[in-house]
Amino acid sequence: MADTVLYDVSDGLATITINRPEAMNAMNVAAKVALRDAAEAAAADPAVRAVLLTAAGDRAFCVGQDLKEHVGLLMQDKESGTSNTMNTVRDHYNPIVRAIAGMAKPVVAAVNGVAAGAGFGFALAADYRVVAEHASFNTAFAGVALTADSGMSWTLPRLIGPSRAADLLLFPRSIGAQEAYELGIVNRIVPGESLAEEALKLARTLAEGPTVAYAALKESLAFGADHSLAEALEKEDELQSKAGSSEDHTIAVQAFIAKEKPKYLGR
Repeated sequence: MADTVLYDVSDGLATITINRPEAMNAMNVAAKVALRDAAEAAAADPAVRAVLLTAAGDRAFCVGQDLKEHVGLLMQDKESGTSNTMNTVRDHYNPIVRAIAGMAKPVVAAVNGVAAGAGFGFALAADYRVVAEHASFNTAFAGVALTADSGMSWTLPRLIGPSRAADLLLFPRSIGAQEAYELGIVNRIVPGESLAEEALKLARTLAEGPTVAYAALKESLAFGADHSLAEALEKEDELQSKAGSSEDHTIAVQAFIAKEKPKYLGR
């Protein structure tokens, strides 16, 4: 992976770190390619049982598109009569969000500062968001005459409802960690100096947990968001049969009977 994004796998946990703190972790082309490749690698690697998505520094998680690079690319398009720059949604943002939201393993986003635009979208694509108390969120898109991308038209209304999502998208503003928690965007707020430790602890707990069950939970939540109760019940039956036949379920039952802590294998 390029040094704009760091990637490490240890004891079943993949840690993906956006690494452009000098630019508030804004996404230039190199960072977008590296983040896409890292997310897809984590999704495909059977040794990875959970993912921690974080960023370098303490000012920003990710402020979205690197506008300095973006305006230069737009000028190149204008001179050449092309529109290649806006292909970044199809080529980069969409695959990143698909990999994060769609992988069969839990993803924890550790938000260490400002999350704006696509950076906000990446955090929303994760399954669990633990944030520093000084973190903030901003949809940002309308402020630069753009519409939502990075999955935000799907994720945000499902978390906070369509009316509140429309408010944040039409009238972009910075919302602090506490308001984000009250809206349902954030799962947990911690002191800034404790974020790395707390997020790592959460992610490691998931990496040591029942991977098949987590994958089924993730799939059932996504399915239930836009299907009927009858369809959701059928999906639960399908996924419970799969989870029930896993080695981890047998381990859990045996540990319960023996009054021991289960040691899951992730299969």
